Amino acid sequence: MKLITAIIRENKLDLVREALIDAEITRITVSRVSGHGQQVREQIYRGQAVVPNLIPKIRLEIAVNDEFVDITVNSIIQSARTNDSGELGDGKIFITPLEECIRIRTGEKGGTAI
Repeated sequence: MKLITAIIRENKLDLVREALIDAEITRITVSRVSGHGQQVREQIYRGQAVVPNLIPKIRLEIAVNDEFVDITVNSIIQSARTNDSGELGDGKIFITPLEECIRIRTGEKGGTAI
């Protein structure tokens, strides 16, 4: 089992969600987060150019069995990329091992609980 965490642009959430549903990945957790990376986006605030320290992003967390890792990652990459070659600020994907998953309602454990 793996936990896939993706940080993507806010405007890409619907495209990524639809791509995941098409790939039969339907259980996701979505959070609004702010972050700081290489992306610099200048904004106009009260007539002055301002570069904010933190940029709003979307964080997706998806627990999958090992056979769904590549499908999930490829769906996110294809739908979250700004154009064919991608742009600075498109986001990142982290894949971490998931030791245990327990469904609270039934007490199921492991891959069946996902």
